[in-house]
Amino acid sequence: MPGLKFDKSTIPDLDGRVLLVTGGTGGIGAEIVVELAKHNPGRIFFTGRNVKAAEKTTERIKAVAPNVSTTFVACDLANLATVKEAADKILAETSRLDIFLANAGIMAVPAGLSTDGYEVHFATNHMGHALLTKKLLPLLEQTADMPGSDVRVIYTTSLGWRNGTLDFPHLKTTQESAVLGRWIRYGNSKLANMLYARELARRHPKLLCFSVHPGAVETGLVNNLKFTDRLFVRVSMMGTISPEEGTFNHLWAVSAPRNSIKQGGFYEPVGVFPSEDAAIAKEKKFGQKLWEYTEKELEKWMN
Repeated sequence: MPGLKFDKSTIPDLDGRVLLVTGGTGGIGAEIVVELAKHNPGRIFFTGRNVKAAEKTTERIKAVAPNVSTTFVACDLANLATVKEAADKILAETSRLDIFLANAGIMAVPAGLSTDGYEVHFATNHMGHALLTKKLLPLLEQTADMPGSDVRVIYTTSLGWRNGTLDFPHLKTTQESAVLGRWIRYGNSKLANMLYARELARRHPKLLCFSVHPGAVETGLVNNLKFTDRLFVRVSMMGTISPEEGTFNHLWAVSAPRNSIKQGGFYEPVGVFPSEDAAIAKEKKFGQKLWEYTEKELEKWMN
């Protein structure tokens, strides 16, 4: 996977389009936001937890695209109250939303529960993004009805979904496991990301919804792991890639012609569409149940 290539000149003029990127305060999220700012968007919203890091992202944007309107929205995906607040802020400040990159996430952290009582990977990587998506769906669909629109909802997942499972009765437990438990919990949450993109695609066909794997990127997500976990990532992924290379699949996802992307598909770097056999098998087993579980859990946050 190291040595990935992407021609940034293929990124279209984003004139007038409004973008939202979660996790834009660091890692590949910040790199994606800065690169997309160079292509004349109407406005960029980006979320994160760290205000100082957000200020650095804003400064980087101003250095390369001083006229682009940029808004940081504080949001902790593991706390659904802050997700609701973030969504309400975005809805109050824009009348359109063209591209939503559900990018933020955590990986292989110790066992624990979120503020709302979910296993913390599932909470951060799935539930937070699902609520943000659900709150923004009317705006996304409204934008899709505008002339010349091309609305895309792009979920970041990973190859970890292939080994994932969803134990619905235990999603509100820490799901501790003696062997590689942190990686199992992470893979389960990434399965939820991949499946949720497929379910969104089926239920909201006006939106182009799909998921992408960025690769194993040398950012804090990997570098802050303990040595044995870093080694696990590098060996299992056959090496790591730079933060710039880690943006390529997302930038491709924004840039590729709409009719060249499969609705609900999963893409490896860069723009590689593998066999869907595994995804279809997981979808048959968990897709409908995940959708129904998520809908029920998020009802109370929709007022």
